[in-house]
Amino acid sequence: MDRILLGAGGGGKLMHELIEKYFVPAFDLGQMMDSAILNIKPGKLAFTTDSFVVSPLFFAGGDIGSLAVNGTVNDLSVSGAEPLYLSAAFIIEEGFLLSDLATIVESMSKAAAKANVKVVTGDTKVVGRGKADRIFINTTGIGLLPDGVESSPLKIDTSDVIIVSGEIGNHGACIMSGRNGLSFTPPLLTDTRPLNGLIKEMLTCSKNIHFMRDPTRGGIATALKEAALASNKCIVIKEHLLPIADQVRGLCDLLGLDPLYIANEGILIAIVDRKDADKLLETMKKHPYGGNSAIIGEVMSSPQGMVIVETALGGKRVVEMQTHDQLPRIC
Repeated sequence: MDRILLGAGGGGKLMHELIEKYFVPAFDLGQMMDSAILNIKPGKLAFTTDSFVVSPLFFAGGDIGSLAVNGTVNDLSVSGAEPLYLSAAFIIEEGFLLSDLATIVESMSKAAAKANVKVVTGDTKVVGRGKADRIFINTTGIGLLPDGVESSPLKIDTSDVIIVSGEIGNHGACIMSGRNGLSFTPPLLTDTRPLNGLIKEMLTCSKNIHFMRDPTRGGIATALKEAALASNKCIVIKEHLLPIADQVRGLCDLLGLDPLYIANEGILIAIVDRKDADKLLETMKKHPYGGNSAIIGEVMSSPQGMVIVETALGGKRVVEMQTHDQLPRIC
């Protein structure tokens, strides 16, 4: 048997064989119970969930498996939490190649080890042919929030500085080029990666990080607009300071897209007290995932709830949320 059968989601022998062969060894699962029993220190917990439907499943530098783990790890991390445990639920279409499932599960296992988190529970469902697009994954994560750490748009203050941890738009451009058969030299890779190690060093460096966000769907434009609305402040970014790879610029020019709205899966935005900005940037640049970090703007008191881009030509434009995604099924 080289493909998923419908009976593999039915709770019987086929499902148990699938779980025992693919999921138990990959995630080092213990007793097969209805719930995972976890040892967690007293304190505040962060809790998040996300679903991944990316197409194609495999892309340059990653796949749906690593994306699912890293995406949930990063959602916990930008809240200031230390990610601890994940669940993973799979909705698989009948006929899906078992070899592809093995690759995805192995990728998840490696990504979890890299992020120092553990997949402790999950679920598997199989649907008929044509009822799903090959495989969907839902991941839920919990993490421990250290005392005194709080990332909230309500903490954003006038004169704060905006820092981005790397080049923007790489993930979305990678998926877009993969769907359209485009290639670049050097290759354009997804930026999917766990940010908890970088964030841990940032929080050690400064206690004045007011807000963090990983700008996935909708890009940094949407993340900053949400922050401006929630804080009732104005965010001003300078176009010439944005770190953007030449391949991403070229693709955006070719397709008429704005890199501010393209999804990212391995960078963060931090809004920090101005007095700590330089030392924080220096710390971020020393980390493997922060080498292209840059200060890209600042927070103003007005006009409230707005994001303004100062262009390279000296003009200004207002950034709003888009009514639709430039590229559906990006994660």
